[in-house]
Amino acid sequence: MKESDAERRLRYRQIFGIRLSLGSIMLMVFCAFLLTLATFIKFNLTHYIIPLDIFDESVIHNPVDFLKTVTIIPQIPVVMFIGALLGRKYGITSILMYIIAGLFIIPVFALGGGPGYIFEYGFGYIIGYVPGVFLAGTILKNGFTYKNILKAMLIGVLTIHLAGAFYMLFLAGLKHEGIDFIKGYIMAQSGLKIVYDFILSFLMVLVAKYARILLWIFM
Repeated sequence: MKESDAERRLRYRQIFGIRLSLGSIMLMVFCAFLLTLATFIKFNLTHYIIPLDIFDESVIHNPVDFLKTVTIIPQIPVVMFIGALLGRKYGITSILMYIIAGLFIIPVFALGGGPGYIFEYGFGYIIGYVPGVFLAGTILKNGFTYKNILKAMLIGVLTIHLAGAFYMLFLAGLKHEGIDFIKGYIMAQSGLKIVYDFILSFLMVLVAKYARILLWIFM
């Protein structure tokens, strides 16, 4: 006896714990596509800083010494946006769509794709998206207050960076990389980048907060 669409959706819900509909599937696919775009988008952010040697009278500072320009790749802020917009279950499903697509379908990762990508040092950050969304989504289930958003973004962003760092250490150990390479890689991929990811993630979740309202209205 052929399974009806309603029975199939119920079975998927029982297995995965989510209610699948055309609208939810399209939204998850869209968010996975949004994450793909964020993987290849770069923009420069310039802001004021206080030089460490500001009180050193022997150093003459120029105006440019008070400016810092960093290159931002908004992957993690977009991941936090997806988790806040879709919630834990739909958010994780969308992230898994992105990961599965990169490993088995199309090269959506920064350095390509395919099953062999699991041996790339940066793959640990991608793996970290799943627990990052889960933990942040769990906190945001209690409401989108500023306190909850701050807590969710702090835990979510740190989880992703820690997962990436530990995965990199594991692969570097297998490949017998030197300590200088390991320190340089982690500082480049994390380091101050955690601060920028946290600030941008907070802003993206505020956008998601109001985007959820629009979704309730139009869906």
